[in-house]
Amino acid sequence: MAAAARHSTLDFLLGATADCNAVLKALQPIFQEQGMTETVHNWEDHGYLVTYIKKNGSFANLRIHPHGLVLVDLQSYSDDMKGREEADQLLNKVEERMKELIHGNIKRVKRLPAILRGGVIDRYWPTADGRLVEYDIDEVVYDEDSPFQNIKILHSKQFGNILILSGDVNLAESDLAYTQAIMGSGKEDYTGKEVLILGGGDGGILYEIVKLKPKMVTMVEIMVIDGCKKHMRKTCGDVLDNLKGDCYQVLIEDCIPVLKRYAKEGRMFDYVINDLTAVPISTSPEEDSTWEFLRLILDLSMKVLKQDGKYFTQGNCINLTDALALYEEQLSRLYCPVEFSKETVCVPSYMELWVFYTIWKKQTDI
Repeated sequence: MAAAARHSTLDFLLGATADCNAVLKALQPIFQEQGMTETVHNWEDHGYLVTYIKKNGSFANLRIHPHGLVLVDLQSYSDDMKGREEADQLLNKVEERMKELIHGNIKRVKRLPAILRGGVIDRYWPTADGRLVEYDIDEVVYDEDSPFQNIKILHSKQFGNILILSGDVNLAESDLAYTQAIMGSGKEDYTGKEVLILGGGDGGILYEIVKLKPKMVTMVEIMVIDGCKKHMRKTCGDVLDNLKGDCYQVLIEDCIPVLKRYAKEGRMFDYVINDLTAVPISTSPEEDSTWEFLRLILDLSMKVLKQDGKYFTQGNCINLTDALALYEEQLSRLYCPVEFSKETVCVPSYMELWVFYTIWKKQTDI
């Protein structure tokens, strides 16, 4: 198996313009000592780009911008201890030489943790608002493709097992805060109530609600139960071991036909909990089929929600203000008038604040 690529960076922001030629001459010997072949590209007004290539395929790029920015990118193909030490030593020498050359006129030196690319274990997952997070993943627990999406469960040292669906972090065993928020944050009395869960295949919502003595919980899910009942036990307990219990049933079906059937039959619920998908990031609902799906689920859910019932769902990252505002606009277009409130919760494995919605039918004066 080929070694993964280890990508290290070192940045210098200078307090004045850079003498590009002086910087190049000062740093050249460091790379030449490594037996690296040099290629220099020079633009009269745009500084230097210098590439250094080693016989083993490792390489470095040195970019010297005349306005005072010097960037070093180092990519090596060995992630063993020796390879890491060699890369660190080279960058240490570059940093020392730059400090000698510039004499305290460096405003900032920044060396980011190395990024490992192409490794067996993928540790890098983006937040909803596009920031890159490196998780402390040490094991691929489960990895399967369903007809609908890729399902991964990865183990994190601090968050436990994490469910990841088609590249999106969904829920970790640490994330009870998510489950509590999408159930109403402990403010609801589920005793003797009829509850419908859409999605929720990790089993967390079902596991927590069953403890609260509801009359009946119906969960509709088609994808992730098999992996979660084996590898997310801290989240779902044993509730997914059987598709029926004293006060719950799990339907392995598409929720849309189920909602349409319940609406036709006149079946009504005290609570509908939508754990299918977050609010889409796209702010073009006419072009994004996810928005169409979301609106359909909302309308159908309102048709099976009792007049005094409540609908709970996740929104998205608090930073996605445009997408959240557009979601709230969609609520005014449902077949019946509704009102809503929202709550912001810190979900540990998301590493960002997450918005949750409570929606209910607007009471009309008779």
